[in-house]
Amino acid sequence: MDILRFITAGSVDDGKSTLIGRLLYDSKSIMIDQLEAIEKQTKNRDDGEIDLALLTDGLRAEREQGITIDVAYKYFSTPKRKFIIADAPGHIQYTRNMVTGASNSDLAIILIDARHGVVEQTRRHSIIASLLNIPRVIVAVNKMDLVDFSQDVYNNILIDYAAVAQTLGLKNVTYIPISALNGDNIVEPSTHFSWYDGKPLLQILEEVPIYNDINLTDARFPVQYVIRPQTEALHDYRGYAGKIVSGIYRKGDAITIQPSGISSTIAAIEVGGVEVAEAFAPQSAVLHLTDDVDVSRGDLITLTDNAPQVSNELEVLLCWMDNKPLQVGSKYQLQINSRLVRAVVKEVQYKVNVNSLLQEAAPEKVQLNDIIKATIKTAAPIPYDSYQHLRVNGGAILIDETSHVTVGACMIQ
Repeated sequence: MDILRFITAGSVDDGKSTLIGRLLYDSKSIMIDQLEAIEKQTKNRDDGEIDLALLTDGLRAEREQGITIDVAYKYFSTPKRKFIIADAPGHIQYTRNMVTGASNSDLAIILIDARHGVVEQTRRHSIIASLLNIPRVIVAVNKMDLVDFSQDVYNNILIDYAAVAQTLGLKNVTYIPISALNGDNIVEPSTHFSWYDGKPLLQILEEVPIYNDINLTDARFPVQYVIRPQTEALHDYRGYAGKIVSGIYRKGDAITIQPSGISSTIAAIEVGGVEVAEAFAPQSAVLHLTDDVDVSRGDLITLTDNAPQVSNELEVLLCWMDNKPLQVGSKYQLQINSRLVRAVVKEVQYKVNVNSLLQEAAPEKVQLNDIIKATIKTAAPIPYDSYQHLRVNGGAILIDETSHVTVGACMIQ
């Protein structure tokens, strides 16, 4: 059964947590003890309904403030598919949290309050979805019950958001009217939307294709581990283990080890301990080569006729995620897949205004949640693809050398 990873985003009180709670509740993915605990906490409500938002707002301090201050991950499944949901905060000061949640999402659900329409935070989250190259966007116009399920209100929001999507180059945008609180159009079609002829939200999530998003053209195999048992039975065994992040590998393929540029040929491929003729993304595999070449953890095995770029100077869009400001000349470790090298931030070219996508002057110090265009110099060459072309080999992180905390998320240009 495949897995769909998606993120929900929107302004504060747009109903993100309630929507996730509704999906969990209606798909019967809530433990009995969880349900009993939530029922106790909401037993004094006038309407007698349980507060589904509490399923994601798990910390008392967060609930007292009325906001979700971190990315809350939830898991549920239906007979058709498994799901991993990231609930991103709505406040501007938590931009980094949406970047974290969206970095490996297949889809983004952007909620819009039907009473307020497209607002600044809607544009901000849409810009981040665009920067992170999320393949699909669902625009869920929520709280339609508070505008009497008006088709005119819904259509006006669609017109406004379509202009945003066109400006940002967002593709595969789907629109749906919902009421998360009442469950309208979440799992089953709602009688309140006689004018809507589309599918309910859960059906869209179950049927949206995700394997089309896997790149099977550009073969990239980051080496995680070199297997050398050196036993009597396996004296000459040498295998290179890892996950194929994109592309297809076949026995007999001519390959190149990056960044060294050494060439060889695939002698055998193992998947699950069984030798196979070919393996493809996103399978984990062990590759055997015809030549006894120098391959280590962090190297990238690619097909010889389809090589990535290799450089020790990278142009990146960088989202800063640390309370301590970034300054030019600061040294870090940069990790892309299994490759880890020392790096220095050589230059900050400009800051991206996340409300307009306009370029602003480079700040002296890059603050928490800032998104900047920067040049990073690495101590050793990095094989990479542009993030827009191949997310799985174009995303990297910066790590503080002392604390080992992830301080930046990079999208290589």
